[in-house]
Amino acid sequence: MAENNNPDPNPNPTTEVVAITVTEENSKPKEVAERKITDKVTKVRKYAGLLSIISFILSLLILASVIWLLYMKDYDCEKHLRLPNLQIGLAILMIFVFLISNIVVFFRSRFPIPGFLIVMVPLIVIFTMGLAIVGADKMESRRIMATPVWFREKVRDEDHWRNIKSCIYNRGLCEDLASRSLNLKAYDFRMKKLSSVESGCCNPPIICEMEYVNATFWKKDEGISEKSEVEVGDCETWNNDRSILCYDCESCKEGFVGIMEKKWWNLGIFLILMALFLILAHISLFIAVMWEHYSE
Repeated sequence: MAENNNPDPNPNPTTEVVAITVTEENSKPKEVAERKITDKVTKVRKYAGLLSIISFILSLLILASVIWLLYMKDYDCEKHLRLPNLQIGLAILMIFVFLISNIVVFFRSRFPIPGFLIVMVPLIVIFTMGLAIVGADKMESRRIMATPVWFREKVRDEDHWRNIKSCIYNRGLCEDLASRSLNLKAYDFRMKKLSSVESGCCNPPIICEMEYVNATFWKKDEGISEKSEVEVGDCETWNNDRSILCYDCESCKEGFVGIMEKKWWNLGIFLILMALFLILAHISLFIAVMWEHYSE
């Protein structure tokens, strides 16, 4: 009887089918996991794109602040305090931040860590400057320009104040107030809303209780002996001569400081908020980019 020497090509078909089935079953979880990771990476990329758009929109506000700074650099007699130089410096810093912020966003995938570190430095500087300008946490100083203490120190200097009050006079604020209030009675004038410079420099302090004739002409009351030294000083300093009025009064200095503080306080708040939003946007973008890199 002849022997069959040809081996069976498929000696155990059941085992092979089971092996293929097990392999397919093992590959399915891997495919599902890879699909989930791919979906997460896609979502992260979408978030990164959204954060990039947000960062760009926020950076446009920087350009708006630059335009405002350059437009307002000679306003309110600030040139006598050299504040326009500070405003130009801030504008240059803002332009630098605008460029760096958008460059970092554009090259976020290539240089995530260096770009993040580079953009954080100027943003932290702007945030610190904003805190100093608003006088937060006792960061204000007579050596730091545009802080409340610095403004008060400057108006106490007679040389600076002489130039400032000449500027206020030359701008014609009191003359303009007089022409706008020509037909107003005493009660109506008292109800009129005035700026701190107009009320402090063009009118005597209310405490002096002078009799109103017109916006820049008041009759003095002699009964001021019980008032404080500063109040008495301002009441005695007042003169109906339109070239004098109350330009040397403490109320005039306070009015000027009030306008300066309000303007620069608003700028300081803007710097703080803008820096915070951009810092948060860049931190979120950095996390999204790094997560995307490690996922891939």
